Formats: sequence, C-alpha cells, structure tokens
Amino acid sequence: MGYRTQALFRDDAYLRTADATIVAINDRGGFILDRTIFYATSGGQPGDTGTLERADGSVIAVAATITGETKDEIIHVPAPEQAAPAVGERVKLAIDWQRRHLLMRMHAACHLLTVVCPFPITGAAVSADDSRVDFDIPDAGFTREDVTARVMELVRADHPVFVRLISDEELAANPGLVKSKNVRPPVGTGQIRLVCIGENASIDSQPCGGTHVKSTGEVGEIHIGKIEKKGRENRRFRIRFGPMPAA
Repeated sequence: MGYRTQALFRDDAYLRTADATIVAINDRGGFILDRTIFYATSGGQPGDTGTLERADGSVIAVAATITGETKDEIIHVPAPEQAAPAVGERVKLAIDWQRRHLLMRMHAACHLLTVVCPFPITGAAVSADDSRVDFDIPDAGFTREDVTARVMELVRADHPVFVRLISDEELAANPGLVKSKNVRPPVGTGQIRLVCIGENASIDSQPCGGTHVKSTGEVGEIHIGKIEKKGRENRRFRIRFGPMPAA
C-alpha cells in the first residue's frame, strides 16, 4: 500500500523550508514524509534536492526526489553514506532554492514557448540551464531569432502565472487544453490542475503539475539556443538563459 504525502509545493512553490514527520523508510533507504516541499521528478521536471535537519542539528542531504507507488507518494532519496533517521522523527526540510528557482523559471519559459509555437508537444525536459520542448511540426518555418523575440515579448509583458482547478468533466469538454500529443493528464481524482498565464488565462491554460514562477517577468532573459530536426515531423527547441549569443 502506498503512502500519501501532502505536497505543499502544489499550493506554494515558493516555500523554501517546512517541518515534517517521517512516516516510512522504504527498502532502499528512501524517506517518506507526511508532507513535503520537495517536488518529485515528473512531467519533464527533475525532482528537488536539499536537506533534512534532525532535532539534534545533524543534517541529511537529499540527492533526489521521486514518486513511489503512486504520484501522491513522494520519496526523498538520501545521498550516499547519510545517517538513517527513525520513523516518527520530526525533521526540518530545506530545498536547494537556487536550483529550484531556476527550474521554476525554465518551466514557465517552456509554457511560453508552447504559446509561440502552438503545435502538439511530443516531448519535453526541464533543467536548470538547458531545457527542451519537442513539437510535431512537419516544416518548422521558424528561426531562433524570431521565436526568441516572441517569447521575450511575453516575458517583458510580465503576465501573471497562476493555478486553477477544473473537473474531469470540464477537461473532457475542453480537449484543446491538452497540448501533449501522446500523454494525457491523470483523471479520476475529480480535479485537474491547470497552469494559467495572463489575466483570466488570456495567454495560456494547460494541465501541469510542475512548479512555476508567479509572473512571466520573473523568467528573465532567455533565448532559443538551437532548433533541431528530430525526425520527419519533429522539431526540438532548446531554451537557454541569457541573451542570444552574437553570431
């Protein structure tokens, strides 16, 4: 039977610390807590790293965060040769905020790219320095310069980014909300989490369980580093921080 971890990051992606209780330790030494601020690897976004501080002041380094038997079971994977706490211990959680904030900025940037390139998504991966989104586009007809300029227009407009919940039925009635070509958001819980951009979601709205910044302006300067052809009808757009390098 899997455990259910309260995912605090779903309500507030800016939480850097929190207190929690260890409710289980699996056969591989992973810690399961009653609640957490650590995002678990999912949807192309890597899981958080950070620390768990014990009551005696000693610190356990968390090298990765993954899901267990279900998406609601979040496992904190310790780095090698860490102390083993006991079930029932209270610990203080702290994520690597610098890394998380980069991932939040990047993930929001990927959403903006899907606005500029409104084509079926065939894959995506978010990282702290180089992310990618793959689109089903027979003939791209895009340049790095043009896409960068259009994405940066959305960044500079400083649109709000927020979350709202809809029902399974509302999603079924609005299939265009799903941009992924091959992956459908999980249903059956009665609620679908949408990440929205713009006043009243005027810029974008799509199912997503990841963490994002509160406004497009917080993304900062980004550019398209490369557009790669990955098959007859697949184009990979790579997003990087900073201004586009001079040719």
